[in-house]
Amino acid sequence: MKAIVQDGYSSVDALQLRDLPTPVAGDDQVLVRVRATCVNPPDWASVTGVPYVVRAVVGVRRPHNPIRGTDLSGTVEAVGRNVRRLKVGDEVFGSAAGTFAEYVVAAESNLVPKPANVTFEQAAAVPMSGLTALQGLRDVGGLQPGQKVLIIGAGGGIGTFAVQIATSLGAQVTGVCSTTKVDLVRSLGADRVIDYTQESVTAGQPRYDLIFDNVSRISLPRLRKMLTPKGMLLPNGGRFDKRWLANAPVFLIEAPLLSLFGPQDIRTIRLVPNLKDWLVLRELIEAGKVIPIVGATFPLSQASEAIACFAEGHVRGKVVITV
Repeated sequence: MKAIVQDGYSSVDALQLRDLPTPVAGDDQVLVRVRATCVNPPDWASVTGVPYVVRAVVGVRRPHNPIRGTDLSGTVEAVGRNVRRLKVGDEVFGSAAGTFAEYVVAAESNLVPKPANVTFEQAAAVPMSGLTALQGLRDVGGLQPGQKVLIIGAGGGIGTFAVQIATSLGAQVTGVCSTTKVDLVRSLGADRVIDYTQESVTAGQPRYDLIFDNVSRISLPRLRKMLTPKGMLLPNGGRFDKRWLANAPVFLIEAPLLSLFGPQDIRTIRLVPNLKDWLVLRELIEAGKVIPIVGATFPLSQASEAIACFAEGHVRGKVVITV
């Protein structure tokens, strides 16, 4: 099979398309012929090795797995002997390790049938971003009908899912984005859209029950002033321009310390992939309540260009790689 491989940490230009042996599914695994995958923040970080804290997780000198990618959509090619829910020929989407390739093995619990009303490209855009938005708003944020939520970075990969999921939960949604994404965010169900190039996000005295920040350009104390007395702040964005620890000090030190003073809570999202939530996302898509937004597509041979495009941060929705 063909796959995108990296030998060490470098620029995206060092990624190479190579021929590798096709993996074999284990007893509890499924072999998937990948039709599409997409770019997420860990892909950029794992290619460049920046911020350096990433290397403690994925490998000090080079990544343990030389193939990037975690999200996928495709067709089941083979199943292990303990697999019962899926069969050869099923169209699926979900997550696995090393999806920038023609074939990948995945745990059966990390795959669900692809909704018939979306393309493989759209389905591949769902897993990490959709799950982050769902678990962040519903589980960590405890978002309830009628509550006011501010979504910063509403036109991006996670943000486009967050706007739609918050709307489906009955919240009053305000989205923050750039001029080119205003119409998109409004079309996704936002009650109000703030163009941050024309209007200050922190101006005036708005009060939100929940702020979901996917950009991390505004300090936590400033965002906290925009919350109701018992509101919650979910900082979720990373910074590519911080070479050592990115936003780790914010998440691990500043947020817990600020939460000690006053009734407002600052929490972070720890993504927990599970079959139940994969099925929830599938149901939302089938019902038309969530539409995956694909802003740019690249063939597998241009994976480096896809990652570079993602890093620029201007794409509407997700950057998808077709296989």
